[in-house]
Amino acid sequence: MSDTRSTAQPLGFGTLLTPVHLGTGAEATIRFAAQLARCLSCRLIGTGADQLELPYYGDGAGMVDAVLVENARAVMEEDLAKAQALFRRAADGVALDWRSAVDAPAGFVLTQSRAADLVVLARQGGGDPPLGRMGVAPGDVVLELGRPILIVPQEVERLAARSVVIAWKDTRESRRAVQDALPFLVRADVVTVLSIGADPADDGAQDVCGYLAQYGIAARVVTRPKSSATVAAEIADLAKLQNADLIVAGAYGHSRLREWIFGGVTRDLIETTPVCCLMSH
Repeated sequence: MSDTRSTAQPLGFGTLLTPVHLGTGAEATIRFAAQLARCLSCRLIGTGADQLELPYYGDGAGMVDAVLVENARAVMEEDLAKAQALFRRAADGVALDWRSAVDAPAGFVLTQSRAADLVVLARQGGGDPPLGRMGVAPGDVVLELGRPILIVPQEVERLAARSVVIAWKDTRESRRAVQDALPFLVRADVVTVLSIGADPADDGAQDVCGYLAQYGIAARVVTRPKSSATVAAEIADLAKLQNADLIVAGAYGHSRLREWIFGGVTRDLIETTPVCCLMSH
């Protein structure tokens, strides 16, 4: 790799953030984030948010008993304390910060992400263990965050990012994802720009390689025609062939009636990515 990298863009992460929950796999996600923070020589923020859960007595009920409110508050505070202890134990050895609040977990991550470069989240597909209390799924925040997210399959313990596949589409979201992934791409040995069902000269894939070359990144284009397989399956197949452990992709979707409606590829990657996936909106 040549030593002619541009200094026009920052090529490192200063701070990672990961939300902490109390369900299966919580410690593994924290350990992954801590290992990544050590490799990238950056700080790690853990967040925990919980809300009061009060009994519902129907429309005709009077005020909730003060004792019930106090009991619910005690449970919430205990959960936040457990989450903080879990975070500090699992992330021991890295520079860290803990932030907690009485708030909706996803909403708290959205505000606290202003202090981070990258948010690390566990994958939440149909076969994954459900997140516990205070959990935040990738689909809850990816379109509002304003930061890239790193989706981590439950079984993945570390990320080397020596081989990276960029799922390219000539859109704002893909361009944003490529730029957000630069701290990984400059460290990679192999970077592949995947173009599906388009002429790489027309969809800008070759220009992506030229853009990356200014940072000393020797990327190459791989083209695949449209097939009966889903785009996400094509991306996963190339990642397997390239022995890649990181996929970079734009996240597409919009909000309707307070629900996030994702594009098919985005939804499939969020739920089924076989390796770590960096997504930006």
